Amino acid sequence: MVRNNTFLHTRCLNCTALSKTGCIQLFYFHFSLIEVQKNTVIDPKNDLTYTMWKDIPVPFFMSVYFFNVLNPAEILKGEKPMVEQRGPYVYRKQCQKENITFHPNGTVSYREYRQYHFEPSMSAGNESDVVTIPNMLVLGASVMMENLPYVLRLMMSATFKTFKEGAFLTKPVGELMWGYDSGLVDFLNQYLPGMIPTSGKFGLFSEFNNSNTGLFTVFTGKDDIRKVHRVDSWNGLTELPYWRTAQSNMINGTAGQMWPPFMTKESTLPFYSPDACRSMELVYQRPGEMYGIPLYRYVAPKTLFANGTDYAPNEGFCPCRQSGLLNVSTCRHNSPVFISHPHFFNADPVLLDYVQGLNPSEEKHGLFIDIHPQTGVPLNVSIRLQLNLYMKKVSGITETGKISDVVMPMIWFEENGYIDGPIVNTFHTNLVVLPTVLEYLQYILIGLGLATIIVAYLDQLHSLLLLFWHSCDRIITLISNPPHPTPAPTDSTSIHVTVVTSITLLLLLSVDLQTNAMQNISYDLIRCGTVNSSACQ
Repeated sequence: MVRNNTFLHTRCLNCTALSKTGCIQLFYFHFSLIEVQKNTVIDPKNDLTYTMWKDIPVPFFMSVYFFNVLNPAEILKGEKPMVEQRGPYVYRKQCQKENITFHPNGTVSYREYRQYHFEPSMSAGNESDVVTIPNMLVLGASVMMENLPYVLRLMMSATFKTFKEGAFLTKPVGELMWGYDSGLVDFLNQYLPGMIPTSGKFGLFSEFNNSNTGLFTVFTGKDDIRKVHRVDSWNGLTELPYWRTAQSNMINGTAGQMWPPFMTKESTLPFYSPDACRSMELVYQRPGEMYGIPLYRYVAPKTLFANGTDYAPNEGFCPCRQSGLLNVSTCRHNSPVFISHPHFFNADPVLLDYVQGLNPSEEKHGLFIDIHPQTGVPLNVSIRLQLNLYMKKVSGITETGKISDVVMPMIWFEENGYIDGPIVNTFHTNLVVLPTVLEYLQYILIGLGLATIIVAYLDQLHSLLLLFWHSCDRIITLISNPPHPTPAPTDSTSIHVTVVTSITLLLLLSVDLQTNAMQNISYDLIRCGTVNSSACQ
């Protein structure tokens, strides 16, 4: 009865220890899951991430590089364009979400407003620097009018001459960026409304400053954390009207600022960009670390701007030219504008043959996003894109001269930002220190649980040894002092053999008892560990 109680006590200790170990692991995983979900849901009660989502707390900059045209007169004669890169001209970008409205279906709507402020100390020049670039008003309008009647093209050429507009434009950087007064713009808005996207000053970024990116409606993640930040609609649309196929018109992913948590190396980074008029998707490249915080780097695949011939799913974005160019004319008033990576990085090499002065490299011109995989929060972002103008000779419009068909780079820009300052300490504490402490605590508690199992096993072994030696003493006592008054005669040798035989049998019996006991313990460990420890009570 004592032995059975010992076995029962030992099995309960082992069972309880294993259950505690499983509970510790389950608690650690459950606690981490709850903390991540609590800190990533879009909720005003969540001070850290809601503030980051509403008002980006880290410095964000836009660096602009101009392709200064060196031989405009020769280009008009049909020669290859020669360009030199000028810049960067750096602007601090400020973003703020307004008109934030939460909806009962687990979504939130907002408009994000943006402002740009020039940073002379970070720039390689001033906004007063003068550069020469293709004149979009002349060359863009010429291509748009290519298929109109010849008489209309002659009239347009006469209009260009009236307002002294040529194929190339030489102006200060600030005016090219944010707009300049143009009599031609006023004329076109009066007689050809809708032909150009502005009714005031004309500039490459005149629509960007003091503007918003449209009405976004995204999921808060309250009902399903896997949907957090995912776009439900944009300007009331669940699909775009610009492209030729349903797949190309899909609004996928997030708004490009945060992503759902618990990302893996197989995860992708989909987002919708109103400026590019389409959804894009980045792919995993490599792991990394920033300020001790683990990260995954995601980059643009080579197929991002591939044409429909090289990558069939992109057929919907055509009409296409060479791979590496995205035709955005359908969402830019039919202006012959193309987006690419800077210096035609990852594009068809033939594009480099048409323009002299380009030198693409992944380090300088590839875009990437470094993201903390557990929370989906970007730690370092660098989005690099290039704006190009398709230009050619158009009969009837003499301003185009003998220009060869070419996709001409005008500017490229980089929007970059990274966590810095006090927020780094907050992130490091919440994303590195606390999880590390919890992980080590988990292993410590698991070790204690295993120690309990070992102590219980040793206690059981000690009990078996005591039982064995007590049995041996009893057998020797019985043999040495037989209970019968007239024992059968025997010699010392036979007594010795009898004792050895009895001890051997007892050893076999003890081993069998121990084997059965260990089988019972293993069974209870499995049963208790997979269910609960109440089975051992």
